[in-house]
Amino acid sequence: MTSIDTKPPYGQWFKSSYSGDASGNCVEACRQPGAIHIRDTKCKDEAGAPVLGFTATAWSRFALYIGGNR
Repeated sequence: MTSIDTKPPYGQWFKSSYSGDASGNCVEACRQPGAIHIRDTKCKDEAGAPVLGFTATAWSRFALYIGGNR
């Protein structure tokens, strides 16, 4: 597994297309060269809120897996 830097600044965050407005169960993503960062929308303004970081390769494999292309 490759570790990536998850320290700010991250860049432009966008809400997942699968997140709804009513449920409050939303995640946001931020693309950077070679990396994807994910955070919980409800916690985005909290100092020190957790952010998950993935290499672009790891994220692509994860997305393919959950999309059914195993």
